Amino acid sequence: MGSVLSAFQQKVKHHLEVIYDGILPQDELDNLVPLLMSKIGISSEEDCHYPTPHKNRWDESDIIMITYGDSVIKQDNNNEFAQIEKPLFTLKNFIDEYLSSVVSHVHILPFFPYSSDDGFSVIDYSSVNQSLGDWEDIESIAKDYGLMTDLVINHCSARSQWFQNFIAQEGAGHDFFFTASPDDDTSLVVRPRTSDLLKEVETAAGIKHVWCTFSHDQVDFDFRNPKVLVAFVDIIRLYLEKGTKVFRLDAIAFLWKIVGSTSINLYQTHEVVRLIRTLVEHVAPNTIIITETNIPNRENLTYLGNANEAHAIYNFSLPPLLLHTLVSGDCTYLKSWMMSMPPAQNGTSYFNFIASHDGIGLRPAEGLLDTAELNTLAACMQSFGGKVSWRMAEGGKQKPYELNIALIDALKGTLDGEDEFQLSRFICAHAIMLGLEGIPGIYIHSLIATPNDEEKVINTGQNRGINRHRWDINELTKLLANAESMHAKVLSKLSMLIRIRKSQPAFHPNATQFTLQLGKQIFGYWRQSSDRQQSIFCISNISNETLSVRLSDINLIENNMWYDLIEEKTIQHDQEELFFSPYQTMWISNKSTG
Repeated sequence: MGSVLSAFQQKVKHHLEVIYDGILPQDELDNLVPLLMSKIGISSEEDCHYPTPHKNRWDESDIIMITYGDSVIKQDNNNEFAQIEKPLFTLKNFIDEYLSSVVSHVHILPFFPYSSDDGFSVIDYSSVNQSLGDWEDIESIAKDYGLMTDLVINHCSARSQWFQNFIAQEGAGHDFFFTASPDDDTSLVVRPRTSDLLKEVETAAGIKHVWCTFSHDQVDFDFRNPKVLVAFVDIIRLYLEKGTKVFRLDAIAFLWKIVGSTSINLYQTHEVVRLIRTLVEHVAPNTIIITETNIPNRENLTYLGNANEAHAIYNFSLPPLLLHTLVSGDCTYLKSWMMSMPPAQNGTSYFNFIASHDGIGLRPAEGLLDTAELNTLAACMQSFGGKVSWRMAEGGKQKPYELNIALIDALKGTLDGEDEFQLSRFICAHAIMLGLEGIPGIYIHSLIATPNDEEKVINTGQNRGINRHRWDINELTKLLANAESMHAKVLSKLSMLIRIRKSQPAFHPNATQFTLQLGKQIFGYWRQSSDRQQSIFCISNISNETLSVRLSDINLIENNMWYDLIEEKTIQHDQEELFFSPYQTMWISNKSTG
């Protein structure tokens, strides 16, 4: 291999030395380097690409839609349980018809055979769930949109062949899983669930206790065994070949376990992310890695590393803080958090979202909202039909972990109860999110205003089912054809906002951002394009009252013309004040079009 590729080898070797320090002898480490390179598809210098440091692989036109493969289906009218075409095919047609000018990327949540957790308990990583379609359907979506794929890397299904081989103690997977003793001290382990950590399993080698961070159907891998790493590099290469442009590293914070520790955010976990990035970006340099780490904000930020780890991190503090802002009518906490957030270095970004297939996590708000405020927020969501999921905290106490509720219902009122501003409040939330520094991700059920699915909660026994509705495409298209329906209004308004955003250089994910100080009821921030040619003042009334903002308070330069991009109105300089209806947002720009 040439000298440049040799330098790449050295980088891979360094990652491995950090990960397996004290675990693997040097000769095994040396042999692991060419094996991983071969698995990812690099066997010669000609195969190796060289990523440009600090390069932004995104711009203001990038919008990621989050969806299950069967969020929309076509059913047989004579048999409600029969589908007459593959859901992935139906999904592609729906996106093409309603969202092709809106979204650039599609995050299809785990589309593999699974046994529980709506896909996140994977039975087989190498095939597509037959009830959804096949690889041809995935590749069809990847041809027209950037495909975002989950790498469910912390655990797999207890029904997987790997785990069956673990039980038999022979074959691939027989040594893939992390075990501990019931006598071990696991009191420090941080988990998002209240179930027992260890699952007793009878194997051919006797009783073993398998580590289960999430559920007893989701058995955790043991990455101390390099065979597990090799297996996942094989999986990564397969997903790249099938068109994946963005990898979501699911539950990555829990990857490395050490008995007697917290077993979360350990340095080995960070190094595994760095290794995955190194391997991927040298074979597919435009690929993006996003870490899914539903943890307190300060810890979450560490997954960006020094622009050498994740390309982007989920901005998990945004959903609970923005929700709290809009139901309380007070943006104090949201402003404080915004001001504390470091600008993302070029080559890194925040992944902004306010709704997803999971609920609204509360751990990322810990330290930002106090216990009483979190409890009040949880009670408010329950009054709007939502559920609360719990986790085990210190001393065996249970704490609210997640709010489970459809976003359209979460914003149907304030702490004082339901009101007539549900639609305005919902659009305001997205206008705030769409203007922020970072790449926006929007859940399909937010785009079409899907309400709480209480029936699914009852049928599945899972709180998260409330926000995982499955639409019949014929029913949905009828609702979207009715301009007066909430579904049509939301899709129209959000599509309009997104189209505006996509043509504004000041909305580049890495454009400059400053938080404005406009009081508790007016939330505002300023964005400026990298060439300093465009400025946008994003100002939202987060209250249910009509309010005004003095032009002098936002310091519009008088020799520029200013426009509200949303209302398509010119701001006159002789105006002393701007008046905002309840939950109205203005994007005030010195350029009327992008």
